[in-house]
Amino acid sequence: MEKPKILYHGSPKKLIGYKLLPKKAIDLGNKKENLHKAVYATDFKNSAIAMAIICSKGVNGSSLNFEKKSKGVVYNGWPKQKIVYLHLLPKKAFKQTSKNSHQYFSEKSVKPIKTIKIKVKNNLNLIRKATKKELFKYCKKYKLYYNKKDKTIYAKYKKNQIKNAR
Repeated sequence: MEKPKILYHGSPKKLIGYKLLPKKAIDLGNKKENLHKAVYATDFKNSAIAMAIICSKGVNGSSLNFEKKSKGVVYNGWPKQKIVYLHLLPKKAFKQTSKNSHQYFSEKSVKPIKTIKIKVKNNLNLIRKATKKELFKYCKKYKLYYNKKDKTIYAKYKKNQIKNAR
């Protein structure tokens, strides 16, 4: 698989400074390819936009597979932000997470070639709410509690202590 010339990184936050800094990804599944302290990117523009949206304010549980027509899945909440950011990044700074993957990482800071403001409302077609079956499977897999009354997902830390999951 040939590496594309430009990669995309979606972010709910405006860039402070002029470089994206490596950070530890949040992955409840602890997948090996998601555990680098790195800047992550993809060759799928829409996946990067979807990632920015599902990581935005108002979303408290989500997932995304990096496949061509994959949609971000929201398990809890819904985006409340109006704008997210799409960074175009130079390919030379990145390595693939695994062979034939559409996810890349750089353990060094990366300066975007360009940053584009993206209107969330114009890109909601890139995400969807989880079905009830998906929601309960997600909660079971990650040992989370779903409160049907307030429709919120919680993580159980101790027997009588429950905290909001993200």
